[in-house]
Amino acid sequence: MIQIPLSALLGLTVTALFFAGAALAPWIAPYPMTEIVGDVWEPASAEHLLGTDSIGRDLLSRMIYGGRTTIWIATMATALSFLTGSVLGLTAAVAGGWVDQALSRLVDLVMSIPTLIFALVVLSVLPTTVTTLVLVMGLLDSTRVYRLARAVAVDITVMDFVEAARLRGEGRGWIVFREILPNALSPLVAEMGLRFIFMVLFLSTLSFLGLGVQPPNADWGGIVKENKEGIVYGISAALTPAIAIAALAISVNLVADWILTRTTSLKGGRGE
Repeated sequence: MIQIPLSALLGLTVTALFFAGAALAPWIAPYPMTEIVGDVWEPASAEHLLGTDSIGRDLLSRMIYGGRTTIWIATMATALSFLTGSVLGLTAAVAGGWVDQALSRLVDLVMSIPTLIFALVVLSVLPTTVTTLVLVMGLLDSTRVYRLARAVAVDITVMDFVEAARLRGEGRGWIVFREILPNALSPLVAEMGLRFIFMVLFLSTLSFLGLGVQPPNADWGGIVKENKEGIVYGISAALTPAIAIAALAISVNLVADWILTRTTSLKGGRGE
């Protein structure tokens, strides 16, 4: 039976609540996402548990729908970045030679441009859709994953069990996915939690700057932008998404730390 420490259990619970809220948003949100149901910036009440936003929409409903959009896009972008970065990084380490040099120099070129500026330039000329956001965020972030995957794989490729696989005549695909990947899980899993939170922050930044999720759709960064003027008057509507992001970040990292301690024992498992 798996023993889950209290910190990991708390992280799992909070993370599960966020993802459940995202999945069940149409059924648990008290009001439609775009419906005006009250006056501007009403305080919290029995009808509006978090009050209303800058044009009178229910803030709790906006937060629930915004969480759905934010978590969905961040999850898809993280999956794309890890699929692309891990496969290319492990392949470069195994192949070596001109393949490694070509991929690494291309990654260096992309990483030399600040990620936010690169994304702003691309999104300013492309239609801002969910698909575009996922592709831009995922591919830009895959350069970081590539660097980590390659660095870990370079150390593993010189180990005896990898050399034994080569001598047996195993193909490159076998070596990458059956020999190296299981032994590289620990750092990759730990990094995945961090990259997911980075995606949440990245998307929120893009939305705050007007190039992320477009109104009337909601995401946490967009909610901050819509209500930022209220901070001057002591209205906390713009701070609510920040609290949600912080809670999600802490919970995801608690889970990632626990998974890291469990997957560490997998290292060297293919060296038998």
